[in-house]
Amino acid sequence: MPLINNITEFREEISGFLSTYNVGKTAETLAEVRTINEIPCNLYVNEFWTSRQRQASSIHEVSYRACFKPQLPRFFIELLTDVNDIVYDPFTGRGTTIIEAALLGRSVISSDANPLSRILCEPRLTPPEIQDIEKRLEGIEYDGSRKADIDLSMFFHESTLSEIVSLRDYLAERRKEGIEDPTDLWIRMVATNRLTGHSSGFFSVYTLPPNQAVSPESQVKINKKRDQVPGYRDTKKLILKKTKSLLKNLEQAEADNLYSASGNAVFLSNNAVSVPEINDDSVALTVTSPPFLDIVQYSKDNWLRCWFNSLDAGEIEKKITMAGTTAGWSQVMGDVFSELFRITKPGGWVAFEVGEVRNGKVCLDEHVVPLGVNTGFECAGAVINEQHFTKTSNVWGIENRKKGTNTNRIAVFRKPE
Repeated sequence: MPLINNITEFREEISGFLSTYNVGKTAETLAEVRTINEIPCNLYVNEFWTSRQRQASSIHEVSYRACFKPQLPRFFIELLTDVNDIVYDPFTGRGTTIIEAALLGRSVISSDANPLSRILCEPRLTPPEIQDIEKRLEGIEYDGSRKADIDLSMFFHESTLSEIVSLRDYLAERRKEGIEDPTDLWIRMVATNRLTGHSSGFFSVYTLPPNQAVSPESQVKINKKRDQVPGYRDTKKLILKKTKSLLKNLEQAEADNLYSASGNAVFLSNNAVSVPEINDDSVALTVTSPPFLDIVQYSKDNWLRCWFNSLDAGEIEKKITMAGTTAGWSQVMGDVFSELFRITKPGGWVAFEVGEVRNGKVCLDEHVVPLGVNTGFECAGAVINEQHFTKTSNVWGIENRKKGTNTNRIAVFRKPE
């Protein structure tokens, strides 16, 4: 049975939560009631998971823009679900919720309009033996004469680029022939993640962190400013190195849970407003973080990853929920909540993480609470996980907190039984 079975128990658990953020010091949950559009909303502020939860599994370490830490979904999964319950994320991204739920023995449903999400998430449900990756890499022939169909010389050494193109063509052919297996999928995932970054562990010369790729024009400027030229990178060696890093602290019981979840895992490439493949009243918990207004440019961040995987970044962005105003964003999220209400089982939960955007001038949780309630959910409260908060007044806003504070804001809902 889950630890929490109703809203009263949820509020008691959260209100009584004590966090230890320094040796010998504890912090009590700050609790108050706010009214949003005449809807009472219990607000809870504490450091709920940053120091309490154990270190996240190394298998999460796949970079992606605007992703939350694994401790966030773990907190709600352990609190609100039982083993084999279905956990869902309609905005999967790199797959943090999906992987964490699988590690904990839950069943998983993933959906994301961006097909890169599945490429980065699904292979980690079937973690390989390192020797299998090594053997497969040894068998892939690299052709030193291969050239890219676009100019990428500002990112990669000529020999490195020929290796990338050879690997890209190998994976494309395996997929075309219908023989791409879990080992190939793993290699595709790791190579996609290693394309560009800011250390020698990536295929590229020094550039932005790996969760976003700059334009070729911007990279030319970076190279000039840093007086750098792309050096050779051994792509097979780096893929193997990253594989070992991803698997370094994966326990056997966790690997078994991942494999078990892979057997009935569902991966969809739907817009979150319509997932007809998911049955009514079936999902125990949704933990998700939707796109935030227009501050993340997914096609610009992922254009190189899309190229490597033969995906059209422009077409993908057309399918991704983006809005320039809170009114437009709220309209789309209202439709998302309608679909979440349909698929959530009676007594099931939704943990909807929203960020402070535009320098804190917009707090999307204030817009989300009415959306959930108007759809039929009950609002259990808004949980703010805040590391090192110091003041107690006006905790709904951010003006009294230090700039740079690590904060997550999660609106929690329950479907009435």
